[in-house]
Amino acid sequence: MSLALYGHLFSSYTQKVLMALYENGTPFEFRALGQDEPGNVGAWLKRWPLRKFPLLIDGDRTVVETSIIIEYLQLAHPGPLRLIPDDPMAALDVRFLDRFFDLHVMNMMQIAVNGALTGDPVKRKEGHDESIAKLELAYAWLDGELAGRTWAAGDAFTMADCAAAPSLFYADWVHRIPESYPVLRAYRTRLLERPSFARCVEEARQFRPLFPLGAPDRD
Repeated sequence: MSLALYGHLFSSYTQKVLMALYENGTPFEFRALGQDEPGNVGAWLKRWPLRKFPLLIDGDRTVVETSIIIEYLQLAHPGPLRLIPDDPMAALDVRFLDRFFDLHVMNMMQIAVNGALTGDPVKRKEGHDESIAKLELAYAWLDGELAGRTWAAGDAFTMADCAAAPSLFYADWVHRIPESYPVLRAYRTRLLERPSFARCVEEARQFRPLFPLGAPDRD
């Protein structure tokens, strides 16, 4: 088996790549990163000292950054589902939405998590308040943008949905999507029902006590 993925099952960015692999049934070896896996950690840091994951190994090739990994998989290990459209303009739309979910949802959720991890009640509140304000802006835009669509970019499931699933999953834990955004709430529900993401959720369930804000008793 030539493909190996280093990451953590509770990591939103790891889940994004796992979804792409699961969607196409691509064979790979998962190499968990954690205190109980010092060998994996050492091999990962040797390949990528910037300490970011996930990281994909394909033979002698190292591929990092989630969107690049998914694009690489489509080029080097294509499956029946094309997560980036062949049409250049349609592909541009997918790449934009992929970046939107990573930058304006996932990373905004992380502000609250980082604040909680400091252990400082003031920084915890500041981080949570900032996350809520920025997620509210993203939610409002998405509720209008996704109207009439099944998936992020239209009728086809794409890389943008791989980014959206873990982004909205964890963001909703930090700031629950209000009922005033029914389109976005319904989209999150569809993502949870998608077999590739449902698998990610179940595989990571054991790690929920690690969520520093307290994982809600749902999903």
